[in-house]
Amino acid sequence: MTIHVFVGPTLPTDEGLLAHQSVRRRPPVRHGDLFDTAIADTDTVVLIDGIYHQAPALRHKEILAAMTRGVRVIGAASLGALRAAELWPYGMGGVGNVYRSYRNLEIVGDDEVAVGQDPMTGRALTWPMVNCRYAINLAVNSRILTGPKAAGLLDALHAVYYPQRTYAAIRAACHAQDATGFADWVGERRSEDPYFGDIKRSDALSAVRAALYGPDPCGPVPSAVHTDSVYFRRWYNAFAMQHVDGLVLPTALRIAYQQLFDPDFRGLWTWHLDHLSRRPSDGSRGMPLAERMFRLTGQETGRRAPHMLFQLPIDLRCSGTVERLLAHETEPDRRAVARYLAANDAARHELPFYTPETVRDEAAIRVLQQVWTGPDTHLDEEAAARGFRGLAEAVTAMQVFMAGYLREGEQPLTSVTEAITDARH
Repeated sequence: MTIHVFVGPTLPTDEGLLAHQSVRRRPPVRHGDLFDTAIADTDTVVLIDGIYHQAPALRHKEILAAMTRGVRVIGAASLGALRAAELWPYGMGGVGNVYRSYRNLEIVGDDEVAVGQDPMTGRALTWPMVNCRYAINLAVNSRILTGPKAAGLLDALHAVYYPQRTYAAIRAACHAQDATGFADWVGERRSEDPYFGDIKRSDALSAVRAALYGPDPCGPVPSAVHTDSVYFRRWYNAFAMQHVDGLVLPTALRIAYQQLFDPDFRGLWTWHLDHLSRRPSDGSRGMPLAERMFRLTGQETGRRAPHMLFQLPIDLRCSGTVERLLAHETEPDRRAVARYLAANDAARHELPFYTPETVRDEAAIRVLQQVWTGPDTHLDEEAAARGFRGLAEAVTAMQVFMAGYLREGEQPLTSVTEAITDARH
């Protein structure tokens, strides 16, 4: 069993507890990280720090989905404490003072645990509000501050925007509140112990110890927990990765490459539809695709194409779906996907404004016309026959591969530039 600890500034990189042979230290958690196939069903995840400003935050249903497949999830100290306070009724374990404060609604909002970070090292440059609260409580218990003065200082510190709550800003707030004695006291204590008042660190270490040695803070996961939704399927599809031929490739892009470039994918998609028709996931009676078509339309399959009636989303959570849609994939195909993704990285270095989304639709459509026979091809029909839910979805898929396609056709960088909207202005 591996313990995956998602942590950033709350614990230093040389923290001894994270060197345990069962622990794998990982960067602050973000949207999609719990879909990683390296997290086995029997593993434990400890959520401490998370990203939520510069990238999408970890969603609740991602945590629930991990727990329903058997992953033990513990939260503490920072974003982990917030998520645990929200999901403890569903079996997520919470550890520490910050978690209890969130759960008891003594604090609310993610700004209580947020810190400004050094972009190069990830080291915290500011004090989170929970640490300020803890230090002030210690000062009241030590009679360094009175209750009323502590309340005024709390309000003053809370009014400081979290990326600006440096130690210098804290001293300035103390001076304004006539509480310089508190600032001096904190400075003296921190000279003796650099972690004085750091309740986030203390909670984080408690969570890792709980994961390693117990007691287990997690509760049972209710059998009625429901994680399926159109959004969750999209998230899973976006983050599904596989290790193949020494490469780590997005499964969705491998399938998209087949949809776009395999000349025989139309037949593969019909085979896939027939399989789904014979084995419906909703428990209804299965039947061959031809029979289902006749029941729905009164026409034989050949007179009306099944893909014009059934434009189904691809669900990569089904291993059978992945196997069927990659049935024609070859090792050179996988290498091509890797090259095309590398071409996107190269294009970003050469053209600072480049992303696949900046490729003009018209340019992608011209390539589709080339790949799918010629200008007389009915692109909407061809896209549906290849499993896309319309031409727009096919264009979006093609945009990801455009830089690589043009480069491998030995077209100059100007061809890539001309395909991008921003370059025309």
